[in-house]
Amino acid sequence: MNINSSSSHSKKALILLSGGLDSATTGAMAKHSGYQLYALSIDYGQRHRFELDSAKQVAQALNVIEHLVLKVDLSTIGGSALTADIEVPKERDSETMSAEIPVTYVPARNTVFLSIAVGYCEMIDCEDIFLGVNAIDYSGYPDCRPEYIEAFANMANLATKAAVEGRHHYKFHTPLITMTKAEIILKGTELGVDYGITHSCYDPDDQGIACGRCDACHLRMKGFEEAGIPDPTQYQS
Repeated sequence: MNINSSSSHSKKALILLSGGLDSATTGAMAKHSGYQLYALSIDYGQRHRFELDSAKQVAQALNVIEHLVLKVDLSTIGGSALTADIEVPKERDSETMSAEIPVTYVPARNTVFLSIAVGYCEMIDCEDIFLGVNAIDYSGYPDCRPEYIEAFANMANLATKAAVEGRHHYKFHTPLITMTKAEIILKGTELGVDYGITHSCYDPDDQGIACGRCDACHLRMKGFEEAGIPDPTQYQS
């Protein structure tokens, strides 16, 4: 991945980096816009921990100033197939995925993540936050919708010292929110994103090889197929 800035300015931006396809593309878009990037990844007790290794590789490729990996163990709460001993759904079609909130939803995950992100931004004197949420090709999570992001931004600008004192107005950038997975992949490819270092699977094996059957794998495979770009992911046979 070799991403050059299209312009140079001193503005800082924080990218919430999961190690997945969407956050890698979002980071590349922020970098291309000329931001000085900081990255935040959360070790929340996720069973698919290989994404944290991918996040480190993506952060290096983006040449971020600092990559903070913070542990906040949401597995103690449980209630999700990503953090508890609950089976990850497999072989679901797109209609089924979008018909209900799946068991892979992690209670309040994005609210926790964004709260930490705002606190980190106060510390590094940054007001721009990029996140790779998507409301088109996604698994039905309520905390990926535009109205949620807008509501959280309003809250952040009411609840932080920097905003109340007028030093910052926090802005949440969601450049992928109305893009299909294929459009995201095409954009990332244009920007030089190496999708081979990203990880999407919810239920990889012990070597980190993607299952090829969970919702995340299906959305990823569908995106590459529709984009007409070879999928670099290694899937279980």
